[in-house]
Amino acid sequence: MPAPSSATFDRLAKLVAIPDADQRPTRPVIEVFTGKQLATIPVGTADDAIAAVERARVAQKEWAQRPVADRAAVFHRYRDLVLAHRNELMDMAQAETGKSRASAQEEVLDISMTARHYARTAKKTLETKRVQGMLPVLTKTQVRYQPKGVVGVISPWNYPMTLAVSDAIAALLAGNGVVLKPDSQTPYCALACVELMYRAGLPRDLFAVVPGPGSVVGTALVENTDYLMFTGSSATGALLAEQAGRRLIGFSAELGGKNPMIVTKGANLREVTEAAVRACYSNSGQLCISVERIYVERPVAAEFTKLFGDRVRAMSVRPGYEFGIEMGSLISEDQIKTVTGHVDDAVVKGATVVAGGKARPDLGPLFYEPTLLTDVPKDAELYRNETFGPVVSIYPVDSVDEAIAQANDTEYGLNASVWAGTKAEGEAIAARVHAGTVNVDEGYAPTWGSTGAPMGGMGVSGVGRRHGAEGMLKYTEPQTIATTRILNLGGPRGMSPKLWAKIMPPFVKALKYLPGR
Repeated sequence: MPAPSSATFDRLAKLVAIPDADQRPTRPVIEVFTGKQLATIPVGTADDAIAAVERARVAQKEWAQRPVADRAAVFHRYRDLVLAHRNELMDMAQAETGKSRASAQEEVLDISMTARHYARTAKKTLETKRVQGMLPVLTKTQVRYQPKGVVGVISPWNYPMTLAVSDAIAALLAGNGVVLKPDSQTPYCALACVELMYRAGLPRDLFAVVPGPGSVVGTALVENTDYLMFTGSSATGALLAEQAGRRLIGFSAELGGKNPMIVTKGANLREVTEAAVRACYSNSGQLCISVERIYVERPVAAEFTKLFGDRVRAMSVRPGYEFGIEMGSLISEDQIKTVTGHVDDAVVKGATVVAGGKARPDLGPLFYEPTLLTDVPKDAELYRNETFGPVVSIYPVDSVDEAIAQANDTEYGLNASVWAGTKAEGEAIAARVHAGTVNVDEGYAPTWGSTGAPMGGMGVSGVGRRHGAEGMLKYTEPQTIATTRILNLGGPRGMSPKLWAKIMPPFVKALKYLPGR
């Protein structure tokens, strides 16, 4: 299967929220497998982003008045369109990122699952809720959820479809408008997904895509929207949080990770080996929740290292738009430099290369072998810092307690994986790991794919959560409405304030005997 056609890029380019886009400066978009230019994309400005926010603000007012069921119907149709056009979407994801077909399919399935989940649950999540009032009978208290207004989304290049639109789905269903700044390397992935939203019936001004530099378009979004959702590095997330804080707008982010896997001596090592390939090398390791360090109890460390090393060396790595290839390319020269630098630094300082360890320009300009290291010293750069590439290190430990301590010895806390002799043992270990999501007997997919549960990071790995009710309600302003009935807090007519003040304390004390008080 070839890369998308020039006609496809021309059609999608017309969807950018940039007036007179055909007269604007452009930047090239590259097919990662080959390094050849696929197309160009117009470069937006701060004024373009501000204008898109203003249009979204107008569209949002009408959208928020529509019944939630009507909004949900759009996303039920969208889910069906995503699945119907999955091959074209996967082609685009592979062309712009160089990922394998299986990793591209992960994006398509995730978008479909997220759209289905929020379309099914939005009505219940957003409905007005009756809560316990101040005084029984005398007060009725309700909580309503009003949309924030216009949400800014800044999405990354590694999963440029699901991370561009999945957060937007929750925000839109909550009644907001959205303006998206996609990563400059992968703008057409976002446009291909948003095109299907328009076809499903979403008003075009309600969800605008403005490509351009983060320092320009991203800054305009944080300065003009009512809430900001970001996925990317911890350093950039901290900067954006500071900017959002100055305006006192809400901010949520999924950031970096140095994710651990714990393997106990009772684990089935062959199962762990196969799962570790997925956990460590999916999307060429360019995944915030992928595993970069593995702690193995010493009695089985040598056996596991051999099994995993043999499996990594046997992985299929090459370009291609077909299924069956286990790992594709990295996305950029910057990624190649980071991965090469981390591996070379570790080797110079004493690490042993069990598998991989070098770039593969014979396969394509940005390929790097899946790499497995042992004996990594503490002063190696990759010992604590996120590599964000296909590099994994194994560390033998003397006990489960030591494995947990080592896993938690990090400023990150995004994801973890646990393999033990029994499910109960695995769950007990998982509860002691400092991470927002922990998978027992898998790497990352079960927690990520559980769209009804919150997903996000502890420590410097993030702020807030996506997925679950939390992933939608963060895009709302809770409003409490309390109605006083029968008599107000000044007391019955004709009763003296002094007598009323005397009656109130024993009355409040008696409330503890009522059910639920």
